[in-house]
Amino acid sequence: MELFNHNPDFKMDVLREVGNIGAGHAATALSRLLDKPVDMSVPTVSFVPFERIADRVGGSEEVVAAIFLRVDGDAPGNMFFLMSRKQAARVLQVLLGIEASEKDSYSELELSALCEIGNILAGSYLSSLADLTGLAMSPSVPSIAVDMAGAVLSYGVLQFGTMGDEALLIDTTFLKGEQEAEGHFFFIPDPQSFERMFVSLGVPLE
Repeated sequence: MELFNHNPDFKMDVLREVGNIGAGHAATALSRLLDKPVDMSVPTVSFVPFERIADRVGGSEEVVAAIFLRVDGDAPGNMFFLMSRKQAARVLQVLLGIEASEKDSYSELELSALCEIGNILAGSYLSSLADLTGLAMSPSVPSIAVDMAGAVLSYGVLQFGTMGDEALLIDTTFLKGEQEAEGHFFFIPDPQSFERMFVSLGVPLE
């Protein structure tokens, strides 16, 4: 997209701030939910072409736990939070004390816990993005699936319609004591949504 060719450093600085504020919100929300300290590392923010999203989690045939939702409002798009089986098991263990093996299926309790954590993270990043841009952005009720990454993304396309070409990737690491777990947050704006966001953030496009 031509949009990304102008002022790339400035854009990334702005988006890193979105990630930092969102991580702070997420840490606070998770700490309250779990009634124990939870820290978030400084997130890594980058742009990823839609067709390369699966590569970031091990390939299209890699089984992942995926929380996904639709964003409506002034800058609509789709959001995914993807974790490998190893990381999902670690999240359940580190944050909730649930002993979970690396597997393809989960109990209702485990799915509910993973979905709630993904929902908190997605909501925190979306809230920081909406606050900084001043745009109205509201999430749908999240869904969770455990399947191959390619199948999850294909299902998202079928459910939400054509995806945008680029995704905003925020690599997120949770810290509790010396343990950590990580996941990959993707916001895939509809066409024109990135431009609206950057204009609202005061980022020059030319």
